[in-house]
Amino acid sequence: MTDLQPTVVIVDDDSEVRDALGSLLQSVGLEVKTLASVPEFLKSGRPDGPTCLVLDVRLPGQSGLDFQRQLSAANIDMPIIFITAHGDIPMSVQAMKGGALEFLTKPFRDQELLDAIQLGLERDRARCDNERALAGLRERFEALTPREREVMKEVLKGRLNKQIAGDIGISEVTVKFHRGQVMRKMEASSVPDLARMAQRLKLMPDPAQPTSARARNS
Repeated sequence: MTDLQPTVVIVDDDSEVRDALGSLLQSVGLEVKTLASVPEFLKSGRPDGPTCLVLDVRLPGQSGLDFQRQLSAANIDMPIIFITAHGDIPMSVQAMKGGALEFLTKPFRDQELLDAIQLGLERDRARCDNERALAGLRERFEALTPREREVMKEVLKGRLNKQIAGDIGISEVTVKFHRGQVMRKMEASSVPDLARMAQRLKLMPDPAQPTSARARNS
């Protein structure tokens, strides 16, 4: 599990709103960072741990919706809860289509915001855990020698040790040794387990993806 402190970032140009929301979230034990604009957020950077962004729709300069599009274009996945005193249906639809977690119109109930933040932090915690696991997987794969990677590729094709030995010109005993090293270094309990790791590393196609989609992505 992720052990970094979760943080709620509030971006609102109204200092009274920032103070009120900051006090509310601190009262329930949440770490809070309050900012007045998108440039302030970009300057301070995203916290390392699980993060949920509470974002005012109307901001000086770049709006909250513009910032949401910027994050999406950069493939930055961050739970966003929009708050506004001047919301309308088209605006809320745009925000939700862009992947916003919630769109709250001021004044809203404290519990509405707290519930949405809790969901956002849970989702981002899962993202952090997944990224950390994937980083560990990449590190294990990079520890393989070129020959071990070659043997791993053949194993994932379903080739037998004897076939692999003939294909790459080494003895069957050597294939068995490299195969064992691959399983040990990758911490794989079985060949199907190794295949799942390879799919996460995008070393082989995802069997759940249609063949036509694989061709388009290749």
